[in-house]
Amino acid sequence: MADNDVVPVPLNAASLAAAPKVLLHDHLDGGLRPLTVLELADEVGYRELPTDDPAELGRWFRESADSGSLERYLLTFDHTVAVMQRPEAVQRVARECALDLAADGVVYAEVRMAPELLTAMPLDAAVEAMLDGYAQGSREAAAAGRPIVIGTLLCAMRQNDRWVEVAEAVVRYRAAGVVGFDLAGPEDGFPPDRIPEAIAVLDRAGAHRTVHAGEAAGPPSIAAALAGAHAERLGHGVRIADEVPVDGALGDLAKRVLDEQVPLEVAPRSNVQTGAYPSLAQHPVDRLHRLGFAVTVNTDNRLMSGVSATSELADVVAEFGWGWDDVQTVTERALTGAFADAGVRARLLADVIRPGYRALRS
Repeated sequence: MADNDVVPVPLNAASLAAAPKVLLHDHLDGGLRPLTVLELADEVGYRELPTDDPAELGRWFRESADSGSLERYLLTFDHTVAVMQRPEAVQRVARECALDLAADGVVYAEVRMAPELLTAMPLDAAVEAMLDGYAQGSREAAAAGRPIVIGTLLCAMRQNDRWVEVAEAVVRYRAAGVVGFDLAGPEDGFPPDRIPEAIAVLDRAGAHRTVHAGEAAGPPSIAAALAGAHAERLGHGVRIADEVPVDGALGDLAKRVLDEQVPLEVAPRSNVQTGAYPSLAQHPVDRLHRLGFAVTVNTDNRLMSGVSATSELADVVAEFGWGWDDVQTVTERALTGAFADAGVRARLLADVIRPGYRALRS
């Protein structure tokens, strides 16, 4: 074999675990460790959990998310949010989130949470507990040789009326690590420009925003997120595929999303669980990627879906025959779409991501 022959590392779950990954769509209240849920429940006397065994509890969360029952799926979040109603609990969950993502090879993550769900504390206390936890976990990860950068996204719930408070918190905590605003909750009936004062707060400050759209609802929801909320990214966004026929011309909205390279925060396993698509094989993640849409691959809710950043990529690789070029492309797309400062993104690209993939491909 010639010295200049390149033999890439085989592409499998083990090598993907070592690859530097970027995560844009991960919910803090959807990623707790089962043991942490149990311990926090015990601390506050919460007795509604279905089991006191960590392995069984993790399995219950996954099975509930897979049940096909929206009511049972939403119940899982009732449990995680219930045990997070103290600042020290939020801080612990955020710290463990940073450690778990770093251990999975994630080098940059944006993790989101709706502070308004933490009703037992002031909104600022919830935000500060998240920031403290991410900072502590990131320090510990770096000391262990697994550096990670975490940006915080604050969600406002579409069906509630606290958008302005959340938008103002995004602006207030920008220097402390909050990188943007998100709208979560039911798409139907709650348009993303329902409270224009909140959008105006973000616009005046030049604050970043992503919007859950194109998950449970179709292209009109995506169009409203872009026009009404000035979304820079689409949380999920996979229903743009409704305007991307297998044979035929793209719809006007799909052309815009493609031409403007609007990042799609795709979470394939979650999309299958919530019924957007019947199986991974029928999921449009590969078709959109091949057409050049700004597809990124994400976890959404690691506890409920039983996934990691590595496993999500591994499943897509196995199903659609992706190679290292594809994995690196979606990683770099995610970094391009991240709300981190340009200097942070440039450093991660030059010093971490490209050298990491170069080593895997040589």
